[in-house]
Amino acid sequence: MQLTIQNLSKTYPNGVKALDDVSLTIPTGMFGLLGQNGAGKSTLMRTLATLQDADSGSAFLGDIDVLNQKDAVRRLLGYLPQEFGVYPKVAAVDMLDHLAILKGVTNGSQRKELVNALLQRVNLYEHRKKAVSSYSGGMRQRFGIAQALIGNPKLIIVDEPTAGLDPGERNRFYNLLSEIGENVIVILSTHIVQDVMELCNNMAIIHKGRVLYSGSPGTAVDQLEGSIWEKSITKAELPEYQKQFTVISNKLVAGKPLIHIYSDDVPGPGFHPTRPDLEDVFFSMIEGHTELMNNEK
Repeated sequence: MQLTIQNLSKTYPNGVKALDDVSLTIPTGMFGLLGQNGAGKSTLMRTLATLQDADSGSAFLGDIDVLNQKDAVRRLLGYLPQEFGVYPKVAAVDMLDHLAILKGVTNGSQRKELVNALLQRVNLYEHRKKAVSSYSGGMRQRFGIAQALIGNPKLIIVDEPTAGLDPGERNRFYNLLSEIGENVIVILSTHIVQDVMELCNNMAIIHKGRVLYSGSPGTAVDQLEGSIWEKSITKAELPEYQKQFTVISNKLVAGKPLIHIYSDDVPGPGFHPTRPDLEDVFFSMIEGHTELMNNEK
């Protein structure tokens, strides 16, 4: 099964064009949707999750019309929004049981078996009797995955899942998502480049509602090979370098800015070629310095 999106557009009443002729083909596996806050990621996710309507365009999950057969989509959908509310005093096992009923699992023994299996899968079984509101950020996100897996979904949408998680929780969450993505479509919407590079075989970069690139992270990085140069400078020099060169990123290393420059040739003395990474791809594209060839299958 694959998700096919064609010419999807959405403009809000305030005039903001959140989606501008978006077309994507998303196969089974982990798919990263990379963009800054306000790029249109959440609008696209909410539209695919049947929570809001598009102005024009189409989206099909297999043969199901996502925009017009919402009940059919919801039966195959698992959704973990960026923030989700919980009843403050309800234990995780009871919350999942309630959500399973809403998903149509009416047989009590089957539902108990399902809930316990899901809690085991996300490593929360030992904490099943604790209120979800008392969970750490990582535990709550794993609970969110558990509720998204109810009903054996074919499409799972995860919106900004690792924001605020410590490194250990992020790694556990990565492993869980990777396992899930072996058999279903998992769309990971994020502004964290590392999440996409480590998890996803396919990705899209979205900026101001438009898709700038769709394909594999590795292919995008390869297309910048030979065009990224770096140099360590002083903080006082940074404004002048930003005037003279196409500085796509800078970060402090040992207290000094390490700048990355996009250039087909050596930009100047002291610059060294460096292997590009997905962060270079991301910043060079959203700042309009590069246009990469899509390799969407």
